[in-house]
Amino acid sequence: MPGAGRADRRRHTRRLEILSAAARSFRSRGFAATGMREIAAAADLSPANLYHYFRGKQELLYFCQETSLERMLAAVRAARRARTPAAERLRAVIRAHVDCVLGEMEGAAAHLEVDDLPAPLKRRILVKRDLYERDIRRIVAAGITSGEFVDCDAKLTTQAILGALNWSVRWFRPDGERSPSDVGTAFAAYLVRGLIAAPSASRSNGRKRA
Repeated sequence: MPGAGRADRRRHTRRLEILSAAARSFRSRGFAATGMREIAAAADLSPANLYHYFRGKQELLYFCQETSLERMLAAVRAARRARTPAAERLRAVIRAHVDCVLGEMEGAAAHLEVDDLPAPLKRRILVKRDLYERDIRRIVAAGITSGEFVDCDAKLTTQAILGALNWSVRWFRPDGERSPSDVGTAFAAYLVRGLIAAPSASRSNGRKRA
């Protein structure tokens, strides 16, 4: 939180801790069945203290989605600025996405629950999601144009990648065999591998576009 005062930073940190605690209830009960009382118990707070940080579950949900999207937008924008091959930039975005929703933002299972937001808050989140998808699509499109990636539909490819990444919050378990970093690295390798053009195809595409 650049520019925020000490009290604001403490409050933001505490809200992140509450979100992390809420994740345990989301996983055991499901998001829809988890109430503020269960979240308060998981966070070791009284319901009254919890309402000091979040006025309701929808506000907590919005905080989760906004915070995770801001982190992912920062990651994709950094990748777009990098002077590296498109494959390397796309792998970096995939790893950052998985690290955010499975690691840094534990509790981001709520990341998929956008339909539970009130309409005005839902619109804000969808605008940021569209910006994020657009930036990833631009990396994919750059790889196609340069001949580094196979010729494909950049929009459809981007949506397929995001579908795989976002669904990981449904099946990932923190006490499982793989860490968020392991999952991110595996996804980055697997999802980008199918896009890489064969060397001969890459040269051919480059000649066609010259």
